Amino acid sequence: MSDSALPACPQCASAYTYADGEMLICPECGHEWRQGEAVAEETLEVRDAVGNLLADGDSVTVVKDLKVKGASNSLKVGTRIKGIRLVDGADGHNIDCRIDGFGAMRLKSEFVKKA
Repeated sequence: MSDSALPACPQCASAYTYADGEMLICPECGHEWRQGEAVAEETLEVRDAVGNLLADGDSVTVVKDLKVKGASNSLKVGTRIKGIRLVDGADGHNIDCRIDGFGAMRLKSEFVKKA
């Protein structure tokens, strides 16, 4: 199958998908699926501390000082986090993000508000 015949990613609509054996992979969001496989609509509904609906790519602000395991300082109120990614965190940590000075981490949506 030529690269031009590959479908766009069903999750993020990226045109840069590529084939790896039987699987199709999106390099932008990491989604993997089989050619012709029906895509189940997963609606992950995540709300912030004040009830606003969050989406991938949103910017949020921390509403409470948070202690960070393994770090000498805490994440302060008002810290702005850009480009969040929503995940299905079994332990309640449903936001995947990168924070300057701390690196990649997961946060609970109850401690942030949409910016």
